Amino acid sequence: MKALYESLSAAAGHALWFDMVWQLLPFVIVLGALAQLLILMRGGRRISLILGYGFLYLPILVLIIFSFNEPERVAVWVGFTTKWYAHILGDGGRQLKDAALVSLQVGLISSSIAVVFGVMAALTLVRVRRFWGRQVFTGLIYAPLIMPEVITGLMLLVAFQLLLIDRGFWTVVLAHTTFAVAYVAVVVQARLQTFDRDLEAAARDLGAGPFMTFIKVTLPLIAPGVIGGWLLAFTLSLDDVVITQFTKGEGVNTAAVYTFSQVKTQTKTWVNAFSTLLIGVVAVGVFLSYLISQYGKPKAQK
Repeated sequence: MKALYESLSAAAGHALWFDMVWQLLPFVIVLGALAQLLILMRGGRRISLILGYGFLYLPILVLIIFSFNEPERVAVWVGFTTKWYAHILGDGGRQLKDAALVSLQVGLISSSIAVVFGVMAALTLVRVRRFWGRQVFTGLIYAPLIMPEVITGLMLLVAFQLLLIDRGFWTVVLAHTTFAVAYVAVVVQARLQTFDRDLEAAARDLGAGPFMTFIKVTLPLIAPGVIGGWLLAFTLSLDDVVITQFTKGEGVNTAAVYTFSQVKTQTKTWVNAFSTLLIGVVAVGVFLSYLISQYGKPKAQK
């Protein structure tokens, strides 16, 4: 085991994250085995569910609590304060605010472009049942959902180098658009599955052309799915680190990348405060995306 640890640690560059993962690995294995045992036991599913959610969300709760900690770097609780929120909102967080502005610009542009292509992709998958290359097209749409971000970022980096495109702000926008299209397409496709096409047929019978039918009938009815997909793409863009690292140029930093660069050695309390704010924004965005995507869906008959 020692030789395995030393070889893996050398491959990881003796990174701090590897040591933490290695120390937590036995705990994760024991917890997973316990959860499986409880599932097999009668009445143990509820306890297993509690353990699973606790394992997922307890670290987030700890992060939120320690964002109110008094010291700047100490990882033990000393006292309650809100000064770190004032720090990141004041002059002390100027670099962070600049990075946050870049994140907002990238998110707004990439999610808006992704909506256009995502809606077209969803319409193609739902309305056009048979065409040459459908399987390939479907695979290309869903590939960003299942492909590791490291592979996606590396492929985009190679593509930009082959095309002689200098990395910068717009390469980040293109990269975020690439994976955001897949999420928008999935959300809009789910909305189109329950769409009543008789409404389009009625509009066509009344003299509306294909374009006006889409603008006046189809788009308003699938608008909750479109808005939900946009919100989901925007929130995913805000917290992306891996793909951004591969595609950003010198001097271009998003808030997520800047925050990650500050915790390579030791977590600072203001990073916890900013992460708490980011968690709140992402949670609200995902929740709104769910509510909007569910709005107007036909309810099941009792």
